Amino acid sequence: MTEHEKATLTPESRGGLFDNLESDRFDLVVIGGGITGAGVARDASARGLKVAVVEADDFAAGTSSRSSKLIHGGLRYLAMGEVNLVRRTALERKAVHAMAPHLSEPCLMVVPARGRTSLATFKAGIGTYERLGAVDDRDRHVIWGVDELPDEEPLLRTDPYRWAVAYREYITDDARLVLAVMRAAAATGAVAANMVEVTDLLLEDGRIDGVAATCGISGRAIEVRADVVVNAAGPWVEKLARMEADPPRTLLHLSKGIHVVLPRDRLPVNNLVILNTNDKRSIFVVPRGDVVIVGTTDASYDGDRPLWPEIEASEVDYLLEPLVKYFDIQPIEPRDVVATWSGVRPLVAQNKKDPKEISRKDEVWVGPGGMINIAGGKLTGFRRMAEEVVEIAAKELGRQLPEGPGKAAVPGADTGRDLDLYAEGVVDRTGISESAARRMVRLYGSETEDVVALGADPIVDGGVTLRGEIDWAIEMEAALRLEDVIYRRTRTAWYAPAERDKITPVIAEHMAAKLGWDDDRRATEIAAVQAHFDDEMAFKTGEQK
Repeated sequence: MTEHEKATLTPESRGGLFDNLESDRFDLVVIGGGITGAGVARDASARGLKVAVVEADDFAAGTSSRSSKLIHGGLRYLAMGEVNLVRRTALERKAVHAMAPHLSEPCLMVVPARGRTSLATFKAGIGTYERLGAVDDRDRHVIWGVDELPDEEPLLRTDPYRWAVAYREYITDDARLVLAVMRAAAATGAVAANMVEVTDLLLEDGRIDGVAATCGISGRAIEVRADVVVNAAGPWVEKLARMEADPPRTLLHLSKGIHVVLPRDRLPVNNLVILNTNDKRSIFVVPRGDVVIVGTTDASYDGDRPLWPEIEASEVDYLLEPLVKYFDIQPIEPRDVVATWSGVRPLVAQNKKDPKEISRKDEVWVGPGGMINIAGGKLTGFRRMAEEVVEIAAKELGRQLPEGPGKAAVPGADTGRDLDLYAEGVVDRTGISESAARRMVRLYGSETEDVVALGADPIVDGGVTLRGEIDWAIEMEAALRLEDVIYRRTRTAWYAPAERDKITPVIAEHMAAKLGWDDDRRATEIAAVQAHFDDEMAFKTGEQK
């Protein structure tokens, strides 16, 4: 068996997958296929536990695909006094980079400063941040003045912003990081199933003994028995916790964040840039291939669509408004926006604080029936959260476990530090275009050539998404729906919006042939994805579903 075969998320058959889940008894069943659940599965499986993962939707469908695409320590939390949180996540940046260099690329974060006082404040804060994160001397922050700024970040206005501090952070692809971590778990024996929703908890002598679940594709009901159940369901943690105890010990505060996507030529920044909004919040400008991402908002959410939260015109205006104050550009209007996304963060509630004031720390607790619940936390800190949960699980199991996987590489990690240099080699070896190679390496890393071998041609003329990506998504990454491929495997919906309308029916036709869909199923898949596209852009017309 090859390393790829060991790390596949796609079972030989869904029926066989469910037979295995029902016939085996597991040490651990994890509810939730986001970054927290994937991290717990990776850690536990690598330490010898028999692990199952059940995810109600697709892997990374919720919060874990809706972030600002950054691996960062949360510099702003220093001002809130969260030194331990910042230390922990700042240190974890290096760990994630070691595990997945293709999914945690070093980039400069630029903080504009108006005067010497604010410059000194930024320098002091960033210096502390770097010490907490044990940043190497070669990666320490630099200061740019009016002589350097025109070369380093030409669009940044130098009339109000005479200086800038540039320090090291990392850009990621959150959904693909989840897939890579989940595949690492599968490589050590974890069994992971998407589109399987937990409907109840199984009890034996007052203790939770597993879960009852239903397949969202076939409707098959199954029972998965396990000695320990971990609730890592993100915004749905509280819903699952209420199956065990009402009310659960910890309540969540859901916070909605939206991002807007602009064409790169409309805002051609060189680096990540931090801007301040009118209400003194910080937002990010993040260049990514041919687009630039601007986000995020941070407001309490009490709606009934936590998987696809509404995007309001006022939220889009809020993110666009600061751009002209920082950059020498024509005002950017809502009509310039080519894509958007929204997500819900499951924060641990803190005395009725506003979301922007709530710590991103995680909290773990064990319910009266023995279910381990985890809430809060940051994308960057998933590895340490997983270790904490697995240690608690070991106590529940009465087991002494070996050391965990630590910073062990995930699939695709063998690229080296210079991704552009690796991409040049891919071009030489495969003949695909430079732009396609750069994009592919940042999604698939050292597995790029394996993906290209499945189909090197662009799916549509002039596009960057390759045909081989469809088969890879289906055969290796358990993509079951058109949405899974468009949104979370290829990232076309948000990263290549110029081609998404053309690419959708082509991918649907290929998936129909591969997965045996009839015409009605194919039409339903296309309609569902088109509805998401329309809903994400409905802020322009106010016609949201």
